[in-house]
Amino acid sequence: MQNIISQNNYLKDHLINCTATIKEALSILDKQALIANVLFVADDEGKLKGSLTDGDIRRGLLKGIEISASVVEVLKKDCRYLIQGNTGDKEIEICKTQNIFFLPVVDGSMRIISILNLKEYKKYIAINAVLMAGGRGKRLYPLTEEIPKPLLKIGDRPILEHNINRLRKYGIENVFISINYLGEKIVEHFGDGSNKGMNISYIQESKPLGTAGSVKLAENDFDKEIILIMNSDLLTNIDFAEFYDAFISSNADMAVATTSYHVDIPYAVLEVKENNIVKSLKEKPRYTYYSNAGIYLIKKSVLSYIPHNEVFDSTDLMEALIENNKKIITYPILGYWLDIGRLDDFKKAQEDIKHLDINI
Repeated sequence: MQNIISQNNYLKDHLINCTATIKEALSILDKQALIANVLFVADDEGKLKGSLTDGDIRRGLLKGIEISASVVEVLKKDCRYLIQGNTGDKEIEICKTQNIFFLPVVDGSMRIISILNLKEYKKYIAINAVLMAGGRGKRLYPLTEEIPKPLLKIGDRPILEHNINRLRKYGIENVFISINYLGEKIVEHFGDGSNKGMNISYIQESKPLGTAGSVKLAENDFDKEIILIMNSDLLTNIDFAEFYDAFISSNADMAVATTSYHVDIPYAVLEVKENNIVKSLKEKPRYTYYSNAGIYLIKKSVLSYIPHNEVFDSTDLMEALIENNKKIITYPILGYWLDIGRLDDFKKAQEDIKHLDINI
């Protein structure tokens, strides 16, 4: 897989050739109004030469530059840009605080690859994502006899699409989908992701390999050092940025998102020591347990612990890391989370989605 950022409509709307006149640039900026009000100037090879706003043009005209002159006469040469494969979240957050919302992404030759609209992101985190979508969904029969579970609609769109849209809100543009059962229908629905301004690739299992085993198949295609692994049949509004920040700040090798599970005991519980001596008494206590939520962050180096072409789940990976004294942390999901594994869960999700905007 190439290390690129998907081309999108912003290339067409915000790119102008250096041979264009100031008058032509003004015409384009006038159509943008206050939505963007910026153009990026490129030469015939598509290399970035600078940026241009109506303010730059106004200052040039006041200096006596003719409106028929080239945009090169008034452009700002030292404009901000991002380098392909290094779209760090810190740089983007700085730009947003400075009210800079459109940024070009360039390759090593300064050729413009894409233009990002930072207003579309809650926050930008530079990671790859793998969505596990190969299961048969037997517990949801007959709904999944002809439709793979990730394509079952919750509200007005498939479960998987809710998750992909949410990933995009955090700037996660390189997404891998692991497919098996009826996988061709998932490929047909999402394609290469270009209609969403994303790069979507597919990990095709020849046999079920588990949640970690299939990730191993794409080991050479990941272009980021951090990888998000997520079950595709989840409905959640987890804050991926907070999850990522917790992972980075702890310098862990793996982070496991968890959801709380409460058990209420309707009786008094006695804590008993040896010889049947009562140590304490708790009246109708509530116990809270934390369950695996099916969402993980790992360092790319962790993939070395996953065997080739063998069934290996994320829980197996956790055990391998523990045995090798690697650091694993948990991250409690404080918002909404639902595993759509049964028909009752599917019905609940249909009701919940009416009151919950997962894509915000």
